[in-house]
Amino acid sequence: MNKFWLTTLGCKINQYESESIRQSWIKKGMQPAEKEEDADIVVVNSCAVTAAALRDLRQTVRHINRYNPEGKIIVTGCAAQVFAAELAELPGVVEVIPQERKAELLCGPLEREGACCSENVFAPFSIDDYQRARAVVKVQDGCSHRCTYCIVPITRGKSISRPIEDILKEIKRLLDAGFREMIISGINLSHYGRDIDDRPDFWDLMEEIEQNFGAEWKGRARLRISSLEPGQLHERALEIFKKSSLICPQLHLSLQSGDAEVLKRMGRGHYKPEDVLDFLESLKTIWPVFGLGADILTGFPGETEQEFQNTLEFCHKLPLSYAHVFPYSLRPGTAAAKMPGHLPDKIKKARAAQLREVVKNKKSKFIKELTSLNSLHVLVQDGEVGVCEYYTTCKIVECTQNPESRSLVKVKPLGIEGDKILAACV
Repeated sequence: MNKFWLTTLGCKINQYESESIRQSWIKKGMQPAEKEEDADIVVVNSCAVTAAALRDLRQTVRHINRYNPEGKIIVTGCAAQVFAAELAELPGVVEVIPQERKAELLCGPLEREGACCSENVFAPFSIDDYQRARAVVKVQDGCSHRCTYCIVPITRGKSISRPIEDILKEIKRLLDAGFREMIISGINLSHYGRDIDDRPDFWDLMEEIEQNFGAEWKGRARLRISSLEPGQLHERALEIFKKSSLICPQLHLSLQSGDAEVLKRMGRGHYKPEDVLDFLESLKTIWPVFGLGADILTGFPGETEQEFQNTLEFCHKLPLSYAHVFPYSLRPGTAAAKMPGHLPDKIKKARAAQLREVVKNKKSKFIKELTSLNSLHVLVQDGEVGVCEYYTTCKIVECTQNPESRSLVKVKPLGIEGDKILAACV
């Protein structure tokens, strides 16, 4: 039983943990299968953030079992933490390993005794390589802030931070391995450092990274921040963005709503929508052009038409280049599940569609704006396709050489094809 296959659903942290397991199993002499049908063991690393995620998990497991009926399926991850009994009944599943015990898989699929980690110690996931052109660096796990709609504190537990020294070592390994873009990721980056003795915050971490790698790698490598909380957007953030030679001019914000009352019901009353707009105005003095993404949740229990319109207007004001819009999804065990005023799916979907239309128009406008720039720097991902510093897809259509995957290439924008910028190497 030597061949294995890993299927990952959900967030970048799941991708990172799957990659760590993959590398650990290879070091133990196991062999990755060329396709899931050939695997003796299939690990499905699951997500539970929405009802759709659980539905996708069930479909994935049934698909694997249909095409590989002899394969032994292990389900792990966030859904395994909450829905273990249900998942154990799916065809082909031989074991369900909850998220809190996922690190045991680092020891192998069968012999895992003694691999369980204390909840007060950062789980020993680490990587030396990555299966994608852009590598994820996990710096934090869990969340100690219970938003009323969110199941993540139940599935991943309280916040825990990775030691800065370990993060720096991993970044160096990845740079040495040829990676030129790394995504600094966590479940809630605003909680970074709260459980470390000298209590560094996330911006202290980013300053340490700059001090260790900025001078050597300026213009040759870059960092992208996965997602920030609006409460992290203050003068210290502006200071770090101004001095950093590595951070991409692009942010992704966990906004969720543009209405103050809805934010309070979400358990997110610690920031006001207008504060975000003020910060972004200040950011323009440092980054005259920047990409902006956001997570937006609509149809929260009790959301009135006026509250929705406030969020819609807020999105009109934001300089968005993309956004992930989600209709509210009831998650068991959360406070919002018991709130009055749950809206019909039809209303939630209609509101999400309106928001997506606003985002679509803003994205088109942003792409057009980028084509007026003299140059972009593209991280090549697949052949001639890559992503620029502003997190927009680019297609290199003119180049004297074939750019290698993971390389940073300076290009000149030529035009637009769909949602891609057409570019030529400079």
